[in-house]
Amino acid sequence: MRLQALRGATTCTEDSKAEIDAKTAQLVRELFTRNDLAVDDVVSMIFTTTPDLTAEFPAGAARVALGLDGVALLGAQEQDVPHGPQRCIRVLVHCYSDRPREELRHVFLEGAASLRADLADPE
Repeated sequence: MRLQALRGATTCTEDSKAEIDAKTAQLVRELFTRNDLAVDDVVSMIFTTTPDLTAEFPAGAARVALGLDGVALLGAQEQDVPHGPQRCIRVLVHCYSDRPREELRHVFLEGAASLRADLADPE
């Protein structure tokens, strides 16, 4: 087992608690599924949001929806870059995995798929 880092991002259609909760849960579940992760494999997760998402903390949404009470979670705000994506949630997951780095499956959903098409796995 080796400590690895997984990246993911998604976008929301609106700034609401329900939307942030749903999109965060979908993103994290997809990262776990595509990489065969269990909660016990995860060391920490760092979430960021663009400044236009203020209705909920993605870390809180992930903790509640996915039972991540024992995982260190942190939230931060992205820079407000004029050409950056709108209503975007990103996550960096530190986890233990037997997979080599080149076999990790990063997840970029919705409007965030264009952020790192070189890393994203289509499904």
